[in-house]
Amino acid sequence: MPSVIALDAMGSDRAPKPEIEGAMHAARHTGIHVALVGREPVIRAELARFPAANSLPIEVIHAGEVIAMEDKAVQAVRAKRDSSLRVGLRLVRDGKAAGFVTAGNTGAAMATAKMVLGGLPGVDRPALAAVIPTAVGSVAILLDVGANVDCKPHNLEQFAVMGEIYFRSMFGTRRPRVGLLSIGEEESKGNELTREAFPLLRQMPLNFIGNVEGRDLYSGKVDVIVADGFVGNVALKTSEGVANLVRATLKESLKATITRQVGYLLSRSAFADFKKRLDHTEYGGAPLLGVKGVCFITHGSSNANAIKNAIRVAAEFAELRINDKIAKELAQIPVAVT
Repeated sequence: MPSVIALDAMGSDRAPKPEIEGAMHAARHTGIHVALVGREPVIRAELARFPAANSLPIEVIHAGEVIAMEDKAVQAVRAKRDSSLRVGLRLVRDGKAAGFVTAGNTGAAMATAKMVLGGLPGVDRPALAAVIPTAVGSVAILLDVGANVDCKPHNLEQFAVMGEIYFRSMFGTRRPRVGLLSIGEEESKGNELTREAFPLLRQMPLNFIGNVEGRDLYSGKVDVIVADGFVGNVALKTSEGVANLVRATLKESLKATITRQVGYLLSRSAFADFKKRLDHTEYGGAPLLGVKGVCFITHGSSNANAIKNAIRVAAEFAELRINDKIAKELAQIPVAVT
C-alpha cells in the first residue's frame, strides 16, 4: 500500500468522530498511514479518547478553516485558502500523500481538486464514479453521479473511457461491458444528449452494449453505466432510498413473523448478509476520475466503516496507478474535446 492517505477530518456531518474511528480501523487493519487534516486542537481532543491511536500510523496536519456543507462551493474555495480540503489536496499535489479522502462538501471538493491538482490530459471534465452491487453478486460502476449536471456528448464519451479503465483495473475484468443510461434500449430512444452520445460510444474501442435502462443498473447485465451527473445522481440517490426502504421493511417483517428461536437466528444471519450487500459503506467513496491525483469523495453521513473503506480503496487506486492508465489510453483514442 502507498505510504500516506490524507483524510479530511472535518468533512462529515459528525466530524471528526467518524473520520478518526475510520482512520484507526484503516491503519490497524491495512497498515495505511493516515494523515488527519483539519483543526488540530479538535482532532487531538477526539484522538485523546482513543489511547490505542498512539500506536497506529496516524498523524495530524493542521488546517485552520473548514468548508461547511451549506457554504457555496466556488466562493468558499476562493475565500478559505487554509481549508482542510485545500491543505489535504496540496499534500497529494506535492507528493506527500498518495491520495485524499473527504466526506465534505462535494461541490467544494470537486472545485478544489480541479484547482489544486488540475485535470488529466484529454479530460474535459472529471466525473464521480460510484460502485453499486448487482443481483448476480458482482458490482458495477455508475458515472457521473454528480460532478457535472450539464454535459455534452463528448463528456459522456470521456466518462465511458475513464469508467472502463477504472473498472478493468480495480476489478480485473478484461473487457467490461459499457452501457449508456437511457429510457429505452433502442438507439433512437432518449433525450438529445443520449442520442448524440450513442454513435460516439459505438465507434470507441470499448465493449459498448448500447443503451441500458434504470432497471439494468443492478441486474449484472452491464459493468459500466454512463450518464450525465444529473441523471446519475438522481439514479444513485433513488436507489439508496429504495435500499433503505427494503432493509427497514424486511427487518420489520422478520420481527413480526418469526417466533421459533432457530428460525429467527437463521433469518437474522440471512438478513445480515443481505444488509451488507446493499450497504454503500462497504464500497468506500467515489473517485473523482480525470484529475491529476487521487481524490475520493464519500457521503456526508459516512460512518467509520465508510471512511475506513474509502481510505482502503483510495490506497488501492493509487497503487494501481489508474490515473496513469487513463492518461495513457486517452492519448491513444481520438476523443473529441470542444
